[in-house]
Amino acid sequence: MRLVHRSCFRNSVGVARRLKGAWWSTCAAGGTRNSRSRHASSTYCATMVQHCEALNRSVQVVNLDPAAEHFSYSVMADIRELIEVDDVMEDNSLQFGPNGGLVFCMEYFANNFDWLENCLGHVEDDYILFDCPGQIELYTHLPVMKQLVQQLEQWEFRVCGVFLVDSQFMVESFKFISGILAALSAMVSLEIPQVNIMTKMDLLSKKAKKEIEKFLDPDMYSLLDDSTSDLRSKKFKKLTNAICGLIDDYSMVRFLPYDQSDEESMNIVLQHIDFAIQYGEDLEFKEPKEHEDESSMFDEYFQEHQNE
Repeated sequence: MRLVHRSCFRNSVGVARRLKGAWWSTCAAGGTRNSRSRHASSTYCATMVQHCEALNRSVQVVNLDPAAEHFSYSVMADIRELIEVDDVMEDNSLQFGPNGGLVFCMEYFANNFDWLENCLGHVEDDYILFDCPGQIELYTHLPVMKQLVQQLEQWEFRVCGVFLVDSQFMVESFKFISGILAALSAMVSLEIPQVNIMTKMDLLSKKAKKEIEKFLDPDMYSLLDDSTSDLRSKKFKKLTNAICGLIDDYSMVRFLPYDQSDEESMNIVLQHIDFAIQYGEDLEFKEPKEHEDESSMFDEYFQEHQNE
């Protein structure tokens, strides 16, 4: 997951209190992530920073991933100055592996929020993007990220979560259901506005883009019917049907396509985040364009790329 723009977010300035914006992004990839791999949230941060700069919007980035290595953008604060995974793993008294080392680093960070406060300073009208680790357990099982959210809110930040799911792994119904459950789990745990996006749309083939369109705002029962033949166990079929019913009845999760090669796709994501944190509330406020005719905009996006 990734966390926070800071400004009015992930935002306006009042007389008595300063409202800032923050969003963080999260990567929903399951399992263990090699500390040397390029994290999806870092790519998202890089492209979003470039996009905001093109719009003449000031955006700062804070790295909260103690296992990160390289960035293609400058950061206003880097958790590796406080603690780093490699140092923890090399400590013979701790004997942690990659995942244990990451958890230790984040818990150490939670006990030293004063370091982050000093790094953020007291600049008004802040807009900060927090690049967070991708291990899902940090958002579903452990209290660290929840504590960070509460601390940011005490510092008068408006916070929105950006949950990233790799579109290349979401073209099958059962993988998609797993991704939705992970997003729901993070939403319930963090209790903040959350924007869910499918990344790497630019890497999909024309056929895959056409297939994944049905997952953006899905009819869960239709997806289940399409995959019923793959369910051999009646017990698991009943469980899957119950899960789909929960997702469909409450309609809490939907996804936005994120194509870093398409400015309109990036604008849609940015508008949703701005709406969640009320960015620029002191100005004349406009709702995201998708609220007017959301489905037609998605159709136009896919048609353009299918014609390429």
